[in-house]
Amino acid sequence: LLFLLALVQLLAATAATYKQWIPNTNFETASNWDKGRVPCARDVVQFEKDKVVSVFVRSPHALTDMYLPLSGEFVLAAGAAFTAFDGSWDPGCDSGGTVRFADAEHHAWFDPTLWQDVLPSGELKADGPIFSVDEERVPCRYDDVIFQPQTSFRVNTDTSQPVIRLRSISVMGQELNTPSSWAGYLAGPSAPLQFHGNGTLQVTGAGCPDKSGCACGNTLDGPRICAALLRASGRQCPEPACQSPLQPLGHCCGVCGATINLDFTPDFDLQKYQDRLVQELLSQPKYAGVQMAISKVHKAQTFLGIVSRSATPVIQIVLVDDRAGGQAGTAAEQLAADIMESIAQHGEALGISSGKMEVATGSTASGQVGSHPVSRITVGTVMGLLFCLLLLGGILFLYRKGKLRLPVLRPPQPWHRLEEPASPAPASDQGFDNPVFSVEPPDADLGEELPKDLQVFYLNPLYDASETET
Repeated sequence: LLFLLALVQLLAATAATYKQWIPNTNFETASNWDKGRVPCARDVVQFEKDKVVSVFVRSPHALTDMYLPLSGEFVLAAGAAFTAFDGSWDPGCDSGGTVRFADAEHHAWFDPTLWQDVLPSGELKADGPIFSVDEERVPCRYDDVIFQPQTSFRVNTDTSQPVIRLRSISVMGQELNTPSSWAGYLAGPSAPLQFHGNGTLQVTGAGCPDKSGCACGNTLDGPRICAALLRASGRQCPEPACQSPLQPLGHCCGVCGATINLDFTPDFDLQKYQDRLVQELLSQPKYAGVQMAISKVHKAQTFLGIVSRSATPVIQIVLVDDRAGGQAGTAAEQLAADIMESIAQHGEALGISSGKMEVATGSTASGQVGSHPVSRITVGTVMGLLFCLLLLGGILFLYRKGKLRLPVLRPPQPWHRLEEPASPAPASDQGFDNPVFSVEPPDADLGEELPKDLQVFYLNPLYDASETET
């Protein structure tokens, strides 16, 4: 029993995500025709001669006439055929006309609205508390892509990536999960009619090798994804109910709710942690209506307000809810607080080294930030020391360049108050040279150059001012 349980957990941890392409170019799909219906016997069917098409035909059709494109294919199912209309009565087709096949060139690979999450069998996944940020709604580099059996399609693969990598692609019910099988399909007659654009699809057959998860890999096409998403929703993001919405990495529009960024150790298991959150927290009745997205992302590093070119992997948790008005995001905020409390108690055992939370709700004017370090004291100390060393190095550099003047502070002595100030000793009486500290002969108007309130100085224990006066 324990072995079977471990096997199930292993399969769950390594399970791939299946994404299915929604549009098709089938002859029997009413939305593929300009009149919104399938052509009937009295109709004249017209395909634009300069358009490239791949059309799947399920059943026989009688037509008055049909104009074909210069480049294309018809994939006929068993029993499918085209025949000339003999003029007999056809119920439901009293008056004929010209019916044109719609343009399928605009269907883009990086349009999140054209993909749906499915089970390995191709069945639609049931709605649940887990959702994906927008960049991950499009196939990621370790996902399996499914084009529905007995359907034709045409997809624009324009991309900003050198290569679009995938674990597998299923076409016409055939899974292609090796580089050689995919190369064989690309060499066939259908692939150039189904895929167009500058993108190169590459099948690797490899799943994510890291139990802490793998980044999606669609960051370069983020602007393309958001443009397609906004084009479908009216070219602007919906107005959030909170004044300062959060902007999760990989998501196009701001959200109300909470985000948590986790730093992790090699012991962290993304799938197990997601299951834990769903079972222990999200399943509670008080969190009904709360949805969660959790994935590995690469977050740009900042130091002293400067964004570095390097990025570090973190686990991003995005929490949103269905509350409205002043209550928007409040349930997500409470769930985030519970997650942070759990991290403080069990984070080390789960492979979580620290967590940082941000909140934006309808009742807060701005995002609230909180963090729970699990084992970050040493890191904070090191960073503090590095900052101090950098500051001291900057002061020393400015001093050596002559940009900063460091006056000597002589300790007060009683007999100095009774004597007139002595003239400065010759340079030859300064003793030995100190490469860190050098005494310059004071100018006549030094008192005018140095402000009286200048307080930048240090004492040199190797130099005694009294020696120059003997």
